[in-house]
Amino acid sequence: MSATTLETVTQIHHWTDTLFSFRTTRNSAFRFQNGQFVMIGLEGEGRPLLRAYSVASPNYEEELEFLSIKVPDGPLTSRLQHIAPGDSILVGRKATGTLVADFLLPGRNLYLVGTGTGLAPFMSLIRDPDIYARFAHVVLVHGVRQIAELAYGDMIQNELPNHPLVGEQVAKQLTYYPTVTREPFRNRGRITDLITSGQLFEDCELPPLSSQEDRVMLCGSPAMLKDMVALLEPEGFIEGSSNNPGSFVIEKAFVER
Repeated sequence: MSATTLETVTQIHHWTDTLFSFRTTRNSAFRFQNGQFVMIGLEGEGRPLLRAYSVASPNYEEELEFLSIKVPDGPLTSRLQHIAPGDSILVGRKATGTLVADFLLPGRNLYLVGTGTGLAPFMSLIRDPDIYARFAHVVLVHGVRQIAELAYGDMIQNELPNHPLVGEQVAKQLTYYPTVTREPFRNRGRITDLITSGQLFEDCELPPLSSQEDRVMLCGSPAMLKDMVALLEPEGFIEGSSNNPGSFVIEKAFVER
């Protein structure tokens, strides 16, 4: 059996000149946990060209959604950015990844911290009823360079509170905290600086991070991941895994090409 299925692109949205999202059909046998990633790609000369992409849609939807950057000379994204509805795309049969609730110990607050397209897995998680059952408060922190890169921002703020399945929980339990580094914006600065200064917690009306109360999921640029781990570990946060749940988890299969 092939490791991939051939799916059809159904919808494309170009957020900026360097950022787009797209939806595809979903094989009826494909199963995944919210927060996981899957290999997707295009047929190439001799062998398929595949990369790891987090699934941005929740696991109960009939279609799959992905968020991608556009890299002019990227082996995959240089071609992927030109797909159109009706085109075929390869989607792996097996999903995996560390951004799943079972890898975390019980806690009160869940911080979903992402930069750029690292937002993708959290878009599935914030539409997961189980997340709101496990945590009293979910804080989605998304860092980008420019305001236009705040993909899904309008949907998170204006549509999700009316979602038929999780709308009530979103309205009561979700805090969306977008931050921009290169343009004036209501929240401005690198995520790690906003955490270190305490500004993020002041704005969200929450106490500083506590390894006893808080759980953290990280997905984004290697620099952000490194800096966040350097902040968390001295405070007693322990990285979780499938065998040993902890107080934070990292997705290392981030697509930057």
